[in-house]
Amino acid sequence: MMHINPELCTGCKACLRRCPFEAIEIVDKKARIKETCTNCGACLDSCKFGAIEKEEDTGHTAPQFKPSPESYEGIWIFAEQHRGRLAEVVRELLGAAQDLATQRQTYVAAALLGHEVSLLADELFAYGADRVYLVEHHELASYRTEPYTFVLAKLVEEFKPEIFLLGATPLGRDLAPRLARRVGTGLTADCTELAIDPEEKILLQTRPAFGGNLMATITCPHHRPQMATVRPGVMRKKEPDYSRTGEVVRRSYEIPSKCLRTKVLEVIEEARTTVNLEEAEIIIAGGRGLGGPEGFKKLEEVAKLLGATVGASRAAVDAGWISRDHQVGQTGKTVKPKLYIACGISGAIQHLAGMQNSGCIVAINTDPEAPIFKVADYGIVGDVHEVLPILAQKLRSLQLAY
Repeated sequence: MMHINPELCTGCKACLRRCPFEAIEIVDKKARIKETCTNCGACLDSCKFGAIEKEEDTGHTAPQFKPSPESYEGIWIFAEQHRGRLAEVVRELLGAAQDLATQRQTYVAAALLGHEVSLLADELFAYGADRVYLVEHHELASYRTEPYTFVLAKLVEEFKPEIFLLGATPLGRDLAPRLARRVGTGLTADCTELAIDPEEKILLQTRPAFGGNLMATITCPHHRPQMATVRPGVMRKKEPDYSRTGEVVRRSYEIPSKCLRTKVLEVIEEARTTVNLEEAEIIIAGGRGLGGPEGFKKLEEVAKLLGATVGASRAAVDAGWISRDHQVGQTGKTVKPKLYIACGISGAIQHLAGMQNSGCIVAINTDPEAPIFKVADYGIVGDVHEVLPILAQKLRSLQLAY
């Protein structure tokens, strides 16, 4: 919990306005922290008199002394896992980390948290990790923000990685900003490209900005680690080498009770079928040219025959023809299937950025000048409402032939 020094506090109320949890009150013209304080630190910079401090015994204390950037080394990734299975983005992060480590002439490490997850270290080594920093604790069995943040902050403070990458998954997007605030560094979210500046030797973090209309490259020259979340499906994972071995560094931390405000009582598997575009080998996507939700019904019929996953452009999603979890592009999902069929999609730059690295691209559009044809391997100039039924009929005949 935060602490107010009453001798320095003037009761100006600046901290009240800054606190997002209404965890500060004014009593006798002095600010006072309530028990509902989450220790987020939002109030720290609001006090011009230095009256707000972090207590040392909560386990949440940010380092009071920041070592120089030169004392940090290593490219770390967060090895996100669910019930003992690595998230697919972890393999992609390890591929990117290897490329960065080659440029920085340093090692690749994975931070692995959980309960009875040590067997995952072999898979992390196979995909490129040189070291695995392993913390196993029964309180880490299911993800919760505070205990995970506490443990990762301890690892960062002890081993000082130069770069720390996390997947821009729902879990990563929750964890990364909290961790960055705790260790006193910056964070670039939802990156689509990473590189090392050849002169400054710092991480160049590129991400879409202004709704995907331009790409911004961001750096963190004065603080470490340099942190970024990376969009799933963007980085290319390496082929695994299961003969690789590495070093497992085990650590054990006593997690403070104040980090354990919540408990996971039960995990209920969701019954509905989720859309996993990032891992699909075949995607057939529709755009404005489909004309409406009825057009997507034709698309779903062909997708079923092909064993494909249905995708969509932002225009189709914004029109309400299909749900947002089908969206491909800079403001949707980045995909790299073996086959991508674009139906009635003109090819706006935001959409192309999300699918142009597909193995084979087939485009169907009435406009022969549509930008989608510039990235397509095969193009059909025609009406999707005429082409799709023919394609469906041909696929059925092929199935009957077998």
